[in-house]
Amino acid sequence: MDNGFDQELPRDSDWLGFASTKSPLWVWLSLDAVGQPIVAFSQLKVATALAALGDPTDVQLPLGARGVVAVTDVPALHGLLRRAFQLSRTLPDEPLRRFEARTRNLPRGTEVERLIVQRIGQDMFRENLLEYWEGRCAVSGLAVPELLRASHIKPWTDCASDGERLDVFNGLLLAPHLDAAFDRGFITIADDGTVIVSLKLAADARLLLGLGAPAKVRAVHENHRAYFPWHRERIFQSGGGPQ
Repeated sequence: MDNGFDQELPRDSDWLGFASTKSPLWVWLSLDAVGQPIVAFSQLKVATALAALGDPTDVQLPLGARGVVAVTDVPALHGLLRRAFQLSRTLPDEPLRRFEARTRNLPRGTEVERLIVQRIGQDMFRENLLEYWEGRCAVSGLAVPELLRASHIKPWTDCASDGERLDVFNGLLLAPHLDAAFDRGFITIADDGTVIVSLKLAADARLLLGLGAPAKVRAVHENHRAYFPWHRERIFQSGGGPQ
């Protein structure tokens, strides 16, 4: 098995276990009573995030496992494992841990030195969003990574901690025109992921931006909802304007 999991763990009853040299996540594979693949995870947050990809099942977990997901076939299993690897590297608090390890010995005495540390954090944030959103715009689905922007929901300078700044749930991977509209408050996001367009954006501009029809952020996680209200209240231009 690979999909990012390149180290075999000792067998645990009917479970085959695997770890990774690039991720803190452990996974275990087995079959349920009807022969369908099931996967157990050492991180509950990963198992919870993946619940929509397969029905959770009630089984005896291997030692160290915190959650389990069932899938229908081998192709679905490979997709589940690939997504689990991506999530394990982006869900809190793994990005913060990697950032702190990378910048621990860097000086911060001058403005230039602080900007270097900030640049590292912003680059890591983009890398994490590319992984979390699988290299596609969260709204349009555009899959050209070179064009996509890492948009903070709550801006970097307004965050209370590095944990907030690096939190993948405080970000959306967006196509350039959507990133600009989001950053300037011409669009915002409802808690269910619906894109809300400001009344200050003229009707013809909406059409040119591809916002003439309803749009929605795919795969909104409950943790995104901790940040969406901040953007709606502080950045979104909700007042009247041209129609």
